Amino acid sequence: MVAMRIAIIGANGQLGTDLVEVFGNDPEFEVVPLTHKDLDVTIPESLKVLKEIKPDVLINTAAYVRVDDAELYPEKAFAVNAIGALNVARIANEIDAVNVYISTDYVFDGEKGEPYTEEDVPNPINVYGVSKYTGEIFTRNYSPKHYIIRVASLYGKAGASGKGGNFVEWVIEKAKHGEELKIVDDQFMSPTYTKDVARTLKEFLKLRSEFGVYHMVNEGFCSWYEFTEAIFDVLGWNVEIKPIKSNELNRLAKRPRFSALKNEKLEKIGLRMRHWREALEEYLKEKGYV
Repeated sequence: MVAMRIAIIGANGQLGTDLVEVFGNDPEFEVVPLTHKDLDVTIPESLKVLKEIKPDVLINTAAYVRVDDAELYPEKAFAVNAIGALNVARIANEIDAVNVYISTDYVFDGEKGEPYTEEDVPNPINVYGVSKYTGEIFTRNYSPKHYIIRVASLYGKAGASGKGGNFVEWVIEKAKHGEELKIVDDQFMSPTYTKDVARTLKEFLKLRSEFGVYHMVNEGFCSWYEFTEAIFDVLGWNVEIKPIKSNELNRLAKRPRFSALKNEKLEKIGLRMRHWREALEEYLKEKGYV
């Protein structure tokens, strides 16, 4: 059996690190990890290295994820999330590779009031969301063999390099230093463990499903406040958390009020992801907190 060759762009990022590990442990795949040093999605010439690698599948995890900074520097967000996606889509089409673009729940406006399915129409309300949705459109229109995988509120062992860690580590550090924890209780999302995305994406690619958009998040949803409560509940720490409203934070970018996702299409092909609470427990154990 010939292994499926997978090129992972952004291999040292939060999701990329788990993708390299999970795919690398399966003999059905041959992994080619690519970091920013190997190629830059914003520079078309640097992507020519993919012609030599000849991957069967390209997984593009490169992303500009600083949501508030994107309001100030939209050109930076668009360079990576949109034009970068276009460059990858073009080369994927040229070398006849399946193109997997990692997108986000922030393509939605959060007004639906219940989890979004793949059939819902995106309507992003911040620059980051618009740049990622533009990346989706480029992916769809420039590489016919594509999967747009929407994830949400990611946390993983490697931390998000663009953000300096992840939300779980951030609240734990604040609690360790006795700092006051003020967390929004009016924004709801699907917290998702990157290792679960990696495991599910691996099984998903084996199924060679119909091309298109798929949601890939841990089951269920909660507010950031409830997520924080769950973190300290699992740890067994008695930490005071003050609930606040999102408008008290005076952040540059508007956030969707309710951006939880439902993995409707995944379930139809027989793939299920575990509940976010169970995933959180494993993450905290893996990190040695429990």
